[in-house]
Amino acid sequence: MMTRRDFMTTSAAGLAFAATATPAISQRVAARALRLVPHADLSNFDPIWSGAYIARNAGLLVWDMLYGIDNTLTPRRQMVEAEQVSADGLTWTFRLRPGLKFHDGELVRASDAVASINRWAAREPMGQMIKAIENELVATDDRTFRWALKRPYPKMLLALGKTGTPCCFVMPARIAATDPFRQISEYVGSGPMRFVRSEWVSGTKAVFEKFAAYLPRQEQPSWLAGGKSIAVDRIEWITIPDPATAAAALQNGEVDWLELVLPDLLPVLRKNSNLVTAINDPVGSVGWLVMNHLFPPFNDVRARRAILMALSQEDYMRAFVGDDSLWKPMPGYFPPGTPLYTDDGGDILKGPRKMEAAKRLLADSGYAGEPVTLMAAQDLANHKAFGDVTVDLLRRLDMKVDFAAVDWGTVVARMQQKSPPGQGGWQMTVFRSYGIENADPTSRYLRADGNAYVNGWANNPQIEAEIAAWYDATSLDEEKTIARRLNRLAVAHVLYAPLGVMLQHHARRKSVSGIVQAPLPLFWGVSKTA
Repeated sequence: MMTRRDFMTTSAAGLAFAATATPAISQRVAARALRLVPHADLSNFDPIWSGAYIARNAGLLVWDMLYGIDNTLTPRRQMVEAEQVSADGLTWTFRLRPGLKFHDGELVRASDAVASINRWAAREPMGQMIKAIENELVATDDRTFRWALKRPYPKMLLALGKTGTPCCFVMPARIAATDPFRQISEYVGSGPMRFVRSEWVSGTKAVFEKFAAYLPRQEQPSWLAGGKSIAVDRIEWITIPDPATAAAALQNGEVDWLELVLPDLLPVLRKNSNLVTAINDPVGSVGWLVMNHLFPPFNDVRARRAILMALSQEDYMRAFVGDDSLWKPMPGYFPPGTPLYTDDGGDILKGPRKMEAAKRLLADSGYAGEPVTLMAAQDLANHKAFGDVTVDLLRRLDMKVDFAAVDWGTVVARMQQKSPPGQGGWQMTVFRSYGIENADPTSRYLRADGNAYVNGWANNPQIEAEIAAWYDATSLDEEKTIARRLNRLAVAHVLYAPLGVMLQHHARRKSVSGIVQAPLPLFWGVSKTA
């Protein structure tokens, strides 16, 4: 396994070499173009079909939303001008802002919003919950639609404005009519940027151009809410898989902004007077180890608990961020610093690791040396680091490892398969998610209804009952009480293994301004000088 010393040596060498021998990146830059190196390649672009953050982030440029979450986690009107809910909480009526247009010049109509909600709801847990209590969802005129329910749903606006994938993007009705389990093939948006499909090269580049007819709200922007005014004419996403090469491209002025910076490269970038580095999001990102609940050995909770007893969050976090000031322990499923944080039930993740006890528990589960298929994306540095630590952990537990070192797109596609291990299936993988998406039970990672591939198809009716109770809660104190019960149940069931919370940096040239702290790159208000 590559050590941090080995990694730092090779990264530094790569950076020094790349500073003088960068790849052949196009020198044609539009006068007002902003060039970002995103955290991953935009290999497919359907933000409803795909749960990948990269598709969501691109989607936020191209499509608008009915509501958007601001930096206080409050849903605010976006495409909606006004809403009204009946006294009994059963009927919601929404009215769209006037003059909203799609990128083909057609007006955005209520029928488009209805079709978009229907496609989104088929793939999103909150949408599925609302659909289960729906009487009807209909457009009543070109700007108004009504959603009638069988019982109240207090978290309606949160559902329509949340940051977690998939977001409720508004597409033309004809595109939203696409089977939600098949990818769209047309990218007519409603948001501030138009997707330039003719310049999209998977693995290399994605291009977005300013949509002149977009009508931003006349408010200050705040995360996904407010006025999404774009200050540049063109945004280019340049895929550079090697972090050292990406850092060299930033130093040379070939790109303007790195969404994520490898921690080991920060000291080099900080020495460059033309660059600025900063923490992306004070809540941070959560690392986690997922176990497939459908197949041995992890269909037995004792095997999953053995992993919790043995793993060291310190090992995982130090393998990637190194600096102990840049990570925090996470003894549960809600990140530190968020309103519902609790460590109730999290003792198994605290204190000295119990390797021998974990081995005994693993044997009790029936594990007898069979290969365990572990997937880890090699094109994402944190995933690669977490994968290497997991290989070491499993071997110290005397487990046989079938290590699948693949790319991120393969991990996402393979995770969704229920095939048995050895037949294209999997038993373990590593992930990173934005901490803010784990801040409450809307998180798809917390679902335990047997339908969430992202946590290995976890199934626990008690957890689901507590999630349902949280949705009905009407005060923060009530939500916190439920969160404590939920955390205890989730740790006992081992939905997945939390690996800790890490703070990650972006880097930009000083010619770029307006970047705000947020759990994802936001482009409204970002400008660039020559």
